[in-house]
Amino acid sequence: MLQARVSLHPSSVVAPVSRRTFGSFVEHMGRCVYTGIYEPGHPLADEDGFRTDVLALARELGVTVVRYPGGNFVSGYRWEDGVGPREDRPRRRDLAWHSIETNEVGIDEFATWAAKADVEIMYAVNLGTRGVQEALDVHEYVNHPEGTHLSEQRRANGAEKPHGIKMWCLGNELDGPWQTGHKTPEEYGLLAAATARALRSAEQDLELVACGSSNSAMPLFGAWESTVLEHAYEVVDYVSLHAYYQEFDGDLGSFLASAVDMDYFVNSIVATADAVGAKLKSKKKINLSFDEWNVWYQSRFNDAPVPESWDVAPRVIEDQYNVADAVVVGNLLISLLRHSDRVTAACQAQLVNVIAPIMTEPGGPAWRQTIFFPFARTAALAKGDVLQTRVQTPTYATKRFGEADVVDAVATHDAATGDVVLFVVNRDQGQPAELTVDLSAFGGGLSVAGSWLMTDDDVYAGNTRDDPERVGLRELTGATITDGIATVTLPRVSWSAIRFSRS
Repeated sequence: MLQARVSLHPSSVVAPVSRRTFGSFVEHMGRCVYTGIYEPGHPLADEDGFRTDVLALARELGVTVVRYPGGNFVSGYRWEDGVGPREDRPRRRDLAWHSIETNEVGIDEFATWAAKADVEIMYAVNLGTRGVQEALDVHEYVNHPEGTHLSEQRRANGAEKPHGIKMWCLGNELDGPWQTGHKTPEEYGLLAAATARALRSAEQDLELVACGSSNSAMPLFGAWESTVLEHAYEVVDYVSLHAYYQEFDGDLGSFLASAVDMDYFVNSIVATADAVGAKLKSKKKINLSFDEWNVWYQSRFNDAPVPESWDVAPRVIEDQYNVADAVVVGNLLISLLRHSDRVTAACQAQLVNVIAPIMTEPGGPAWRQTIFFPFARTAALAKGDVLQTRVQTPTYATKRFGEADVVDAVATHDAATGDVVLFVVNRDQGQPAELTVDLSAFGGGLSVAGSWLMTDDDVYAGNTRDDPERVGLRELTGATITDGIATVTLPRVSWSAIRFSRS
């Protein structure tokens, strides 16, 4: 059996757990909005047309912040199309996803949904086909209390109080040639800085996110961030990161090590941002918003032909997830947590139907995909501070990411309760791993208060409409503590969470 060891100390703190780490993403894409969160004819729809089964699952998932309304969609979006009487709202082409947008749901409706789901809104403005004035206009509409043309329009539309959105994304993936309004780093950096200055003139304490590279394989990766931040460093708070992972050609070993790439991506952008800050002689630190991340089988999407018709809410990238996907998602959350000193916001893309933890059928049920479970458990258990987590483990070679640890882990410590929670994966495809966890620095009296496991004999098993409970969490049995040393056996290809507490 493989052997691994984790060492922890309560004074070795990375940063407090940021609740915004557990964000999600609702884009006007496919069935995420229409027949996802919103389906007025559904038997479980509430008085506003929102599916109450999806609302319940979103709360269970533990989502804290939701990025809206895109995504690629936002780069061609006219926000004013989605406000006012529904019967007067125009139907528009969405070039990003080759579909028709009915505009039945706009910012007022989404703010209503967000209040019901108890989530914060992270709002993205269109800097693809639009610019500074439109960003100011939508800000005036959603955030200005009253007494101006657009704030009074909002009040007349039924939202008497401002929506109070604090976190704003300055466009989306504008380094990508697929993006409507694609820009050079120089063009985008100047526009982002101008938009940021204007928004701060309207409301000084906004939190503003500049577009970073769409992924770490982009030709201008690093150079994009450097140029953009040289223009916008002092007027933005975050730079964004986006990354999606999938298994290629049966290479499960590389796929299970996807968090190695996420670590590299984060460390590279931190180094780039800090280098710009040093060059500018700034004392400010730029944080990271990892506001799109997930497992997404992009190769399937890229190989699909562009549809000939323009449809409302077509079925787009509705990946069905398996156990291996869930283990990778749990591991990506481990990576995000261990970088909590700089990654203080993150959004899994997306919430419903579109590469999502929650699936629905029009007029029918909603169910949890495999990736739902590690996200929900991590969101519920990660409290207090993230600890520096030293892991001694065997390694293995991967084709895509080089040498990778077999066991990867991160821990949190809640000083108020004394709870220590370990989140851990075993990436080995053939063997279990015996893990010892040194908890002696926390004093005596700790016991295993709960344990959760995601694994299966069939790593490609998943949940479907017809079998919605095929895969779920179960108890990780056999964990013991003796003289401050915990021992547990981790099954092959598994994600686990273990909570240690004092009774």
